[in-house]
Amino acid sequence: MRAMYSSTWILVACLAIAALAVAGPADAGNGKLVEAKSHMPYMFEVTITNITSGQVLSPPIVVVHQPSVQLFTLGEAASDELAAVAEDADAAGLLALLDTLLGSGVDSYAVADGPLPPGHSVTLEVSSTRLTRQISSAAMLVTTNDAFTGLRGVDLFGIAAQGNPFFGKPAILYTPAYDAGTEANTEMCEHIPGPPCGHPFERVPEGAEGFVHIHDGIHGLADLPASEYDWNNPVAMITIARVLP
Repeated sequence: MRAMYSSTWILVACLAIAALAVAGPADAGNGKLVEAKSHMPYMFEVTITNITSGQVLSPPIVVVHQPSVQLFTLGEAASDELAAVAEDADAAGLLALLDTLLGSGVDSYAVADGPLPPGHSVTLEVSSTRLTRQISSAAMLVTTNDAFTGLRGVDLFGIAAQGNPFFGKPAILYTPAYDAGTEANTEMCEHIPGPPCGHPFERVPEGAEGFVHIHDGIHGLADLPASEYDWNNPVAMITIARVLP
């Protein structure tokens, strides 16, 4: 088993990524909540835990939306907004898009204040109506070319198999690492934003797969030792609990 991360290492990791985090306009616990101006009868706490041993997650984004809105779809090309998150932890475009969809497909979204080191958790609060049923999320594995993790349109009112937030039993879900398919997985530091590399916005689109799929991990092809930066799926644990009035 690898040694626990020192406080210095975590500080370096957070400083390396913090400049890439984009915050919304209103505080919500450990993150930022933005919601449409309409009646929101249901509030939920979404706790995201990084269960990797060597990958920092970029500030997680959680979105409550209608089925017509999807952050990503397996087997299809990633949007430019998601690609920016998966490649460089750059959430500006995605948050701007979500702003335009508030009240017309998106009920609310929240974004964490900072990166999520291994073994750490963040709790975000979002709201939902009866008609807006789905929840999604996204966060980059920052020591990769274009890996991310997240929920894909999970039905908030249909997750009884994992728990039942409406009756006081939180739902617990686990998410794998996905490959955005927008960059080649060079594993070269000059193309990777997270520690120990620190090179954001250096893209390698040549050789990219072209569609979202399950990531096959770090193989030690170049600058990243697999023993330190690889993972076994899942990479995040997500707990959804209703906030009762």
